Amino acid sequence: MSGSDSALLLRDFVNTYDVDCDIDDLGAPCDLSDWLTERGLTPPGTRADESDLAMAVAFREGLRSAMLGHHGPAGADPPADLDRLLAGLPLRVSLDGPALIPLRGGVRGGLAALAAAVINTAAEGDWPRLKVCREATCRWAFLDTSKNRSRSWCSMRMCGNRTKTRAYRARRRATSGD
Repeated sequence: MSGSDSALLLRDFVNTYDVDCDIDDLGAPCDLSDWLTERGLTPPGTRADESDLAMAVAFREGLRSAMLGHHGPAGADPPADLDRLLAGLPLRVSLDGPALIPLRGGVRGGLAALAAAVINTAAEGDWPRLKVCREATCRWAFLDTSKNRSRSWCSMRMCGNRTKTRAYRARRRATSGD
Protein backbone atom coordinates (compact mmCIF):
# COMPACT_ATOMS: atom_id res chain seq x y z
CA MET A 1 0.00 0.00 0.00
CA SER A 2 1.52 3.31 -1.03
CA GLY A 3 -1.00 5.55 0.70
CA SER A 4 -3.32 8.11 -0.74
CA ASP A 5 -2.12 11.45 -2.00
CA SER A 6 -4.16 13.09 0.78
CA ALA A 7 -2.47 11.01 3.47
CA LEU A 8 0.97 11.79 2.08
CA LEU A 9 0.11 15.50 1.92
CA LEU A 10 -0.89 15.47 5.59
CA ARG A 11 2.23 13.52 6.53
CA ASP A 12 4.39 16.05 4.72
CA PHE A 13 2.58 18.96 6.37
CA VAL A 14 3.17 17.58 9.86
CA ASN A 15 6.80 16.89 8.95
CA THR A 16 7.43 20.57 8.19
CA TYR A 17 8.68 20.67 11.78
CA ASP A 18 11.56 18.35 12.70
CA VAL A 19 11.29 17.89 16.47
CA ASP A 20 14.64 16.09 16.74
CA CYS A 21 16.63 18.86 15.04
CA ASP A 22 14.29 21.74 16.00
CA ILE A 23 14.03 22.85 12.38
CA ASP A 24 10.79 24.45 11.22
CA ASP A 25 10.23 24.67 7.46
CA LEU A 26 7.39 27.10 8.24
CA GLY A 27 9.52 29.57 10.16
CA ALA A 28 8.12 32.65 8.42
CA PRO A 29 4.91 33.60 6.57
CA CYS A 30 6.71 33.42 3.19
CA ASP A 31 7.72 29.80 3.96
CA LEU A 32 4.06 28.91 4.48
CA SER A 33 3.08 30.66 1.25
CA ASP A 34 5.77 28.77 -0.66
CA TRP A 35 4.83 25.41 0.88
CA LEU A 36 1.14 25.80 0.01
CA THR A 37 1.90 27.02 -3.53
CA GLU A 38 4.39 24.21 -4.23
CA ARG A 39 1.66 21.69 -3.44
CA GLY A 40 -0.98 23.39 -5.55
CA LEU A 41 -3.08 24.45 -2.55
CA THR A 42 -2.78 28.16 -3.35
CA PRO A 43 -2.02 30.04 -6.57
CA PRO A 44 1.43 31.58 -7.10
CA GLY A 45 1.77 34.99 -5.49
CA THR A 46 -0.42 34.16 -2.50
CA ARG A 47 0.98 35.88 0.59
CA ALA A 48 0.62 34.61 4.14
CA ASP A 49 0.76 36.86 7.16
CA GLU A 50 1.68 36.20 10.80
CA SER A 51 -1.88 35.17 11.75
CA ASP A 52 -1.98 32.68 8.86
CA LEU A 53 1.34 31.26 10.03
CA ALA A 54 0.11 30.96 13.62
CA MET A 55 -3.00 29.14 12.41
CA ALA A 56 -0.95 26.80 10.20
CA VAL A 57 1.43 25.92 13.04
CA ALA A 58 -1.49 25.29 15.42
CA PHE A 59 -3.13 23.13 12.73
CA ARG A 60 0.10 21.19 12.15
CA GLU A 61 0.66 20.54 15.85
CA GLY A 62 -3.00 19.58 16.32
CA LEU A 63 -2.63 17.04 13.52
CA ARG A 64 0.59 15.75 15.14
CA SER A 65 -1.28 15.26 18.41
CA ALA A 66 -4.19 13.51 16.65
CA MET A 67 -1.76 11.22 14.81
CA LEU A 68 -0.04 10.35 18.09
CA GLY A 69 -3.49 9.31 19.33
CA HIS A 70 -3.68 6.75 16.52
CA HIS A 71 -1.38 4.53 18.59
CA GLY A 72 -4.06 4.22 21.26
CA PRO A 73 -7.54 2.73 21.30
CA ALA A 74 -9.76 3.52 18.33
CA GLY A 75 -12.21 6.35 18.61
CA ALA A 76 -10.04 8.73 20.65
CA ASP A 77 -11.34 12.29 20.57
CA PRO A 78 -9.38 14.80 18.47
CA PRO A 79 -7.58 17.53 20.40
CA ALA A 80 -10.08 20.28 21.31
CA ASP A 81 -7.86 23.02 19.86
CA LEU A 82 -7.71 21.18 16.53
CA ASP A 83 -11.46 20.74 16.49
CA ARG A 84 -12.00 24.48 17.07
CA LEU A 85 -9.44 25.39 14.40
CA LEU A 86 -11.08 23.11 11.83
CA ALA A 87 -14.47 24.63 12.60
CA GLY A 88 -13.11 28.03 11.60
CA LEU A 89 -11.88 27.03 8.15
CA PRO A 90 -13.98 28.03 5.13
CA LEU A 91 -15.31 24.72 3.74
CA ARG A 92 -18.53 23.62 2.11
CA VAL A 93 -19.93 20.28 1.04
CA SER A 94 -20.14 19.70 -2.68
CA LEU A 95 -22.24 16.87 -4.08
CA ASP A 96 -19.81 16.63 -6.98
CA GLY A 97 -17.79 13.76 -5.56
CA PRO A 98 -19.08 14.33 -2.81
CA ALA A 99 -16.26 16.42 -1.42
CA LEU A 100 -15.35 19.26 0.90
CA ILE A 101 -14.40 22.35 -1.07
CA PRO A 102 -12.68 25.50 0.26
CA LEU A 103 -15.08 28.46 0.11
CA ARG A 104 -12.36 30.93 -0.78
CA GLY A 105 -8.79 31.11 -2.00
CA GLY A 106 -5.72 32.46 -0.32
CA VAL A 107 -3.86 30.96 2.58
CA ARG A 108 -7.01 30.16 4.58
CA GLY A 109 -8.36 28.38 1.52
CA GLY A 110 -5.11 26.40 1.28
CA LEU A 111 -5.42 25.41 4.93
CA ALA A 112 -9.07 24.49 4.28
CA ALA A 113 -7.85 22.21 1.47
CA LEU A 114 -5.56 20.52 4.02
CA ALA A 115 -8.58 20.06 6.30
CA ALA A 116 -10.45 18.49 3.38
CA ALA A 117 -7.47 16.14 2.97
CA VAL A 118 -8.22 14.79 6.46
CA ILE A 119 -11.72 13.82 5.31
CA ASN A 120 -10.38 12.32 2.06
CA THR A 121 -7.81 10.32 4.01
CA ALA A 122 -10.50 9.03 6.36
CA ALA A 123 -12.74 8.09 3.41
CA GLU A 124 -9.83 6.18 1.85
CA GLY A 125 -9.22 4.33 5.13
CA ASP A 126 -5.76 5.79 5.72
CA TRP A 127 -6.51 8.29 8.51
CA PRO A 128 -5.91 5.78 11.37
CA ARG A 129 -2.70 4.71 9.63
CA LEU A 130 -1.24 8.23 9.85
CA LYS A 131 0.86 8.22 13.01
CA VAL A 132 3.76 10.01 14.57
CA CYS A 133 6.78 8.26 15.97
CA ARG A 134 6.33 7.31 19.62
CA GLU A 135 9.94 8.30 20.33
CA ALA A 136 9.50 11.56 22.29
CA THR A 137 12.57 13.16 20.72
CA CYS A 138 11.37 12.41 17.19
CA ARG A 139 7.59 12.69 16.58
CA TRP A 140 8.09 12.31 12.79
CA ALA A 141 4.84 11.54 10.95
CA PHE A 142 4.58 8.36 8.90
CA LEU A 143 2.00 6.21 7.18
CA ASP A 144 1.76 2.85 8.94
CA THR A 145 1.61 0.33 6.10
CA SER A 146 2.03 -2.72 8.36
CA LYS A 147 -0.66 -5.32 7.91
CA ASN A 148 -1.86 -5.15 11.51
CA ARG A 149 -1.34 -1.36 11.90
CA SER A 150 1.00 -1.83 14.84
CA ARG A 151 4.03 0.19 13.80
CA SER A 152 5.24 2.50 16.58
CA TRP A 153 8.29 4.25 15.19
CA CYS A 154 9.16 6.12 12.04
CA SER A 155 12.18 3.83 11.70
CA MET A 156 12.99 0.64 13.56
CA ARG A 157 16.63 1.21 12.71
CA MET A 158 16.79 4.57 14.50
CA CYS A 159 13.94 5.31 16.90
CA GLY A 160 12.90 1.73 17.57
CA ASN A 161 16.48 0.78 18.30
CA ARG A 162 16.94 3.77 20.65
CA THR A 163 13.79 2.94 22.58
CA LYS A 164 14.59 -0.77 22.88
CA THR A 165 18.18 -0.06 23.91
CA ARG A 166 17.02 2.31 26.67
CA ALA A 167 14.53 -0.29 27.91
CA TYR A 168 17.23 -3.00 27.87
CA ARG A 169 19.66 -0.81 29.83
CA ALA A 170 16.97 0.06 32.36
CA ARG A 171 16.21 -3.64 32.88
CA ARG A 172 19.92 -4.39 33.28
CA ARG A 173 20.32 -1.63 35.88
CA ALA A 174 17.27 -2.91 37.77
CA THR A 175 18.58 -6.50 37.90
CA SER A 176 22.18 -5.51 38.72
CA GLY A 177 20.96 -3.34 41.58
CA ASP A 178 19.28 -6.30 43.32
